Amino acid sequence: MPLHIETPFVRSQFHSRRLQKNVWLKMEAMQPTGSFKLRGVGAVCESQLASGAQRLVSSSGGNAGIAVAYCGRELGVPVVVVVPESTSQRARDLIRLEGAEMIVHGATWAEANDMAQSLNGPQCAFVHPFDDPVLWRGHATMVDEIAVTGPKPDAVILAVGGGGLLCGVVEGLWRNDWSDVPIIAVETEGADCYARSVAQGRPVELSAISSIATSLGAKRPCDKALEWTAKHVIRNVVVPDALAVAAALQFLDEHRVVVEPACGAALAALHLDHPTIASASDIAVIVCGGVTASVDQLRALATSIG
Repeated sequence: MPLHIETPFVRSQFHSRRLQKNVWLKMEAMQPTGSFKLRGVGAVCESQLASGAQRLVSSSGGNAGIAVAYCGRELGVPVVVVVPESTSQRARDLIRLEGAEMIVHGATWAEANDMAQSLNGPQCAFVHPFDDPVLWRGHATMVDEIAVTGPKPDAVILAVGGGGLLCGVVEGLWRNDWSDVPIIAVETEGADCYARSVAQGRPVELSAISSIATSLGAKRPCDKALEWTAKHVIRNVVVPDALAVAAALQFLDEHRVVVEPACGAALAALHLDHPTIASASDIAVIVCGGVTASVDQLRALATSIG
């Protein structure tokens, strides 16, 4: 049995009535670890242990680290997760709750990742939070589930950080013969390395992450995410932090589920006048989740950014 669960794919009456079209929610926030990360991370962990690994090492801003820690506990192997100083106390507590050793290092994920790589040794396996073909195949299972239940969407909306979710969803679309379904890839201002990279036709590394959506805080997207732009229709959208937080709070009010601002970014796209959304009849939104968020945190952010 996989470590992840099959999540609901449900029609949002609230968004559907507002837009006068069908808006479907893939509820990855319902995963045991609170985010989609468990799909790909679980696939990587099981693959590495089958190859003889006896210890798992990872770097994370939050959700991936929680997923690796969960997998280690479920599979009975020790886990070390290195997080940057920007990782919230809630995320740190959740990683420790799963029994993993946690190290705080560096101001950004990139610095934490360098340290995690240095800890990798014999009988260890490094679990990258977004750049691994096995990880992408794991994330693609959410599209397999959508293909079974239907309907086929006319567009998929998702949030982009390093590009792991994007690569998995595109792979899932292609392996289900849905390569004609466009993707709206949403980032927040100050964490928009993918949109900038696509615009310049090459990987762009941000000098710093200024967005409060720390789960989107990769300073550079993975190469595969850029390669897909040559084969698949991907529309980049960048939204302000305030709109992402407002969308997350609205989702809480309407659907009684807490998601973090990174997920709110994807939901925020539903409030934009975007031609791909306007022309679609059925829209799928990946509600990627984010267990590190809380109601109090979202309300405080909304107050602080206006």
